[in-house]
Amino acid sequence: MLDWSPKQIVDELDRYIVGQDAAKRAVAIALRNRYRRSRLPEKVREEIMPKNIIMIGPTGVGKTEIARRMAKLVDAPFVKVEATKFTEVGYVGRDVESMVRDLVEASIHLVKGKKEQVVRLSAESMAESRLVDLLLPQRKRPEPTVINPLEALFSGQQQKQQALPEMTPEEKETFRTRREEITAALRAGKLEDTIVEIEVEEQPKIGMDFSGLGMDINMNDMLGGILPTKKKKRHVPVSEARRILIQQEMDRLIDMDEVITEALRKAEQEGIIFIDEIDKIASRANASGPDVSREGVQRDILPIVEGSTVTTKYGPVKTDYILFIAAGAFHVSKVSDLIPELQGRFPIVVELNALTREDFRRIVSQPENAATKQYAALLSADNVNLTFTEGALNAIADYAYLCNEVKENIGARRLHTVMEELLEDISFNANGRHPPVDLVIDEKYVHEHLIGDVQGKALGKYII
Repeated sequence: MLDWSPKQIVDELDRYIVGQDAAKRAVAIALRNRYRRSRLPEKVREEIMPKNIIMIGPTGVGKTEIARRMAKLVDAPFVKVEATKFTEVGYVGRDVESMVRDLVEASIHLVKGKKEQVVRLSAESMAESRLVDLLLPQRKRPEPTVINPLEALFSGQQQKQQALPEMTPEEKETFRTRREEITAALRAGKLEDTIVEIEVEEQPKIGMDFSGLGMDINMNDMLGGILPTKKKKRHVPVSEARRILIQQEMDRLIDMDEVITEALRKAEQEGIIFIDEIDKIASRANASGPDVSREGVQRDILPIVEGSTVTTKYGPVKTDYILFIAAGAFHVSKVSDLIPELQGRFPIVVELNALTREDFRRIVSQPENAATKQYAALLSADNVNLTFTEGALNAIADYAYLCNEVKENIGARRLHTVMEELLEDISFNANGRHPPVDLVIDEKYVHEHLIGDVQGKALGKYII
């Protein structure tokens, strides 16, 4: 767990998210409290539970982004779920415990990725050696001596492999020299398109789904040790073969039992579950009908948030110390419309503000993942170098803000709508076949291409 101060966490979030200081402070304190708890004696540590958070704010103001960035910042397992998927109308056949199982899968992926980074250099060296073997095969081994299968079964004898014929010193030197040449060519990237034949293992697929019964059963995992693995020969370029062989070697070098143990611990102690649209399952006062199922969903979620043990295919997972962050617009309902027991499990409530015109002007250029920077990077792949003037950036922000005012308010997502319309002609005509070209997007260009959008003519088609 990283030793980040709350101020450092907020400063890091500021690189990607504009404003929303209250929400940033809340998550920063929550993360720091986790670090503080990890340094306490076990007896005291077990008594300290995470202080779950509810974020209130309209769509597109940064609720999900804050949670996702904070998890990435501290390498914590993270999963996002929509509360509405558990209602009767939107039910998809999975129980509420599936959010914990998804968290464990995310944790395993995270831990395995870290392990792969450690062994990658060794795996690359082994994969390179295997590639050389494929490109320069040794002499074929003579066919094994065939014996009766029944005799082999009862006697314990195996098919006898004959040794490779001994090479002469001259042959050995020629073979060694040729291997060195191929190795050098591989490292220089001269053989990337050469086709080689490799063997890959295929796990038998058992098409049985028990998710609708509330069970997380993987038949492949259950029968993987019983059913034989199939090997399939593939003809692929060296570039693809290298990727496959590196992954195979990393899988051999990594102890999966160790990965699972670490992943379960990480999910329990550092996991973050983001429950979006929680306002959609709030039961409004004096309501009836569908609200009954909403309250039922709340009561199903309650034990998970409260602290329980969930059975997964990797082992039991306690949810007591998982940090839950709920979010919703709460336009119609209020936090107080949630059942009291669930409210009590989210003691920290922070409200995110709607984006102002000035916020849009900052969002369009300041964050490291600003929309203008994203589109400039995309078009650079087709030899188009975009440059936005200060006037153009302000105009784009103003158009985005105005569109939210006169149309549906979708927050910062509106910027992508505006950028798609603004750069439609450039994106359509760029094909990467022409020499590099420099294009300057100025205020005049923005006004010429977006004047109709302010009047609500063309932006709706890009909203998903």
